[in-house]
Amino acid sequence: MYLSELFQKKKCLFSCEIFPPKKNSEIETVYRTISGLQQLHPDFISVTCGAGGSAVEDNLTVRIASHVKEKYGIEPLAHLTCVNTSRNNLEETIVFLKKNRIENVLALRGDRVDGNTATDFAYAAELISLIKRKGNFYIAAACYPEGHPESSNRTEEIRHLKEKVEAGASHLISQLFFNNENFYAFINEVHTAGVHVPIEAGIMPAVDKRLIEKIVSLCSATLPPKLSRILSRFEKHPSMLFEAGIDYATEQIIDLISSGVQGIHLYTMNNPVVAEKIIHNIGGLLMEVNGRRP
Repeated sequence: MYLSELFQKKKCLFSCEIFPPKKNSEIETVYRTISGLQQLHPDFISVTCGAGGSAVEDNLTVRIASHVKEKYGIEPLAHLTCVNTSRNNLEETIVFLKKNRIENVLALRGDRVDGNTATDFAYAAELISLIKRKGNFYIAAACYPEGHPESSNRTEEIRHLKEKVEAGASHLISQLFFNNENFYAFINEVHTAGVHVPIEAGIMPAVDKRLIEKIVSLCSATLPPKLSRILSRFEKHPSMLFEAGIDYATEQIIDLISSGVQGIHLYTMNNPVVAEKIIHNIGGLLMEVNGRRP
């Protein structure tokens, strides 16, 4: 099923992101995460890029995405990056995606690796064009409400975003953010630029201070004073920080849904309890918005 069908059926989607296990970790660890998420009935699950093996057939992202679809009956969105790899490898991966009946792809540039020159693409829009030419895929892309860390200015960034959509991206998933006003300002800029595809808001509950600070340093997201106080106050009390982080994310999501956001994309950190807590808090609201009584 193409994700476009889900956007036609619902006013606000709820999706989750998972990531493959690290090297030398058992793949069953992520399967347990998927099993936990299945009980929450997400509209789709995105699977980030994994290290995998040397051959395309060892691609963990595709293997896990296929497992999500075939065993759990949930539509997967497989991440595919283009930097640090060759056109030939990408074309082989696209064939492997088709072979595994994966219909939805999140096309990303990916993080550059110093010294790696094995790449034929510099931007995600180029990858989107390749995927579009090679098969009937539904293509999603990323967006950055507070700016991409490498962007020189906002005008350039919005131009690149528009190029992704013109190349074939049918919906966007945002990088995490903790201030909804920044997201709303971004949406206005995107609409002014003539981009009107669905945009899901990426939310990561701040339940781990060290992890949040690391991610913020990498993606240029800002920490509002309120959240900074929460992280500082409860950093030595993990259970209290967990509850406070879930509450903060819940407040964000309620405000986003109330403002008409077209989707919530939850960065689960492979912890199904995080998703379970969020769904417990906002599940009824989602059902109401989508025309179903809780």
